[in-house]
Amino acid sequence: MLPKLKEFLKAQLSAFVGGMVDYGIMLFCKEILNFSISTSIVISGAIGAIVNFAINRFWTFKKEEAPVANQLWKFIIVVIGSIILKSQGTPLLSTLTGIDYRITRLMVELVVSLGFNFTLQKYWVFRKIDT
Repeated sequence: MLPKLKEFLKAQLSAFVGGMVDYGIMLFCKEILNFSISTSIVISGAIGAIVNFAINRFWTFKKEEAPVANQLWKFIIVVIGSIILKSQGTPLLSTLTGIDYRITRLMVELVVSLGFNFTLQKYWVFRKIDT
């Protein structure tokens, strides 16, 4: 059980680093460049995903021996789903609750990260293949 916990914690650290990049770029796009919340999340999500993919491939799941193209197309599908959930869920939750988008983004991020991203990355993108 310890190896599974270690892998889970590494995945969460990877998600945190990618998420911090994502969140910082989102704030920059929204507050400095004055983009919409949804557009800011799409841009920041794509950049954060690059960081997250690299960390997961080489450190979290250690799957650098697998062909990168096979992982990348799957990862892109997961990222698209994640960005859709975050870019639509954040403003919706903000509108429904009256809570500032910076807070609802963190709430949506937590749910998407644990319930969607981790599960699909572990069991589909970086799946261990028995040989």
